[in-house]
Amino acid sequence: MTPVTSSHTPAQTGTAGYDAWTMILCWITVMLEGYDLVVLGAIIPTLLKTHHLGMTAGDATTIATLSLVGVAIGAVAVGPLADRLGRRYLLIGSVMLFSLFTVLVPLAGSVTMFAVLRLIAGLGLGACMPVSLTMMAEHMPAGQRARASTLTMTGYHTGAVITSLLALQVTDNWEILFYVLGVAGFVVAAVQWFRLPESEAFVRAKEAHGSQRVPYTELLKSAYLRAGIGIWVASFMGLLLVYGLNTWLPKLMNDAGYPVPTAVTQLLVLNIGGVVGLVFGGFVADRRGIKGTTLGWFGVSVVMLTCLSVKMESDTLLNLVVFLTGMFVFSAQVLVYAYVTNFYPASIRSTALGSASGIGRIGSIVGPSITGALVTAGIGHPWGFYFFAVVAILGFLAVLTLPRRAENPQAEAIAPAA
Repeated sequence: MTPVTSSHTPAQTGTAGYDAWTMILCWITVMLEGYDLVVLGAIIPTLLKTHHLGMTAGDATTIATLSLVGVAIGAVAVGPLADRLGRRYLLIGSVMLFSLFTVLVPLAGSVTMFAVLRLIAGLGLGACMPVSLTMMAEHMPAGQRARASTLTMTGYHTGAVITSLLALQVTDNWEILFYVLGVAGFVVAAVQWFRLPESEAFVRAKEAHGSQRVPYTELLKSAYLRAGIGIWVASFMGLLLVYGLNTWLPKLMNDAGYPVPTAVTQLLVLNIGGVVGLVFGGFVADRRGIKGTTLGWFGVSVVMLTCLSVKMESDTLLNLVVFLTGMFVFSAQVLVYAYVTNFYPASIRSTALGSASGIGRIGSIVGPSITGALVTAGIGHPWGFYFFAVVAILGFLAVLTLPRRAENPQAEAIAPAA
């Protein structure tokens, strides 16, 4: 069997099966990143309890931060490379990189080596999502690109759930979690080599423009600058909300007076809402326009986050508000990615998506830090939710500035990002 190195439209060559492989493999790749999202948090209590490598709470915080830094750098760096060398090779290489250094994590002989391995694994992991989203979007009709992004991102939450369930089973044998992730990554990369086709949009763009380097300064040109600034701010705010809520929601709810089991349950309800919101949001955006839908999603997020600042006596009402919060907050962020895949031409699409993901990752570091400071100061509730509501307002205003369609008449013909 020979690897698939190029792609043709199904209508021309009957390769609809390759499109199916693209969707499946990109979804699984994003699922692996979702798995990694919570793996460190799931094992930190065990690492500290067993004093693994003499690790302290401060060491664990540093490792977690460096992991996110690696993801941010990987997301930013992969864009120009994917737009020059191709989506397929970059995705396979990224999966191989994070798989290798994930398998090595349990073998680390010191806290420093543990942190370095997580940092390097983060580089590969951060590159996976923007390339996967780009490939999914380019294998779908322009009118279904929002759906492509949101459905792909359901893999993210699926991976997080899988990690949580495995962590409950392996207890102190935390090493198994990293071996499972690393080996799964190698298997996925092998299948990608034989079954993942190159993006047809990339092939056309390469034939038209050659393989010249795509600098980030391309995003600062007048045709894209306005959109770029709005996207970066919206992505920063969106991921700040996603990571801030996933990290601190149980503690904020507990500070509000809810019992611990109720507070922890709300995290599950939040993520279930997130999955529903991703599926629903993609369909709405493809029918009603991506920009307008994203505005609505951020707007409802403001209302829901403000409601959470009020103590609710009814468990049913609380579950409903938390569910709706996850439904709109989590998918609002992904709709920003959908706007990117629909607005930019194929020649710079991966670069644009990588920049959005990378800058958003900075928000994923800032969000938990600020919320943690509010909790430490004893004002996590209600001020944590007030803070999140203000962030959602800023995300709304950022999306409001986005143009509805590409201003570059030479851009690839795509549907308006209205």
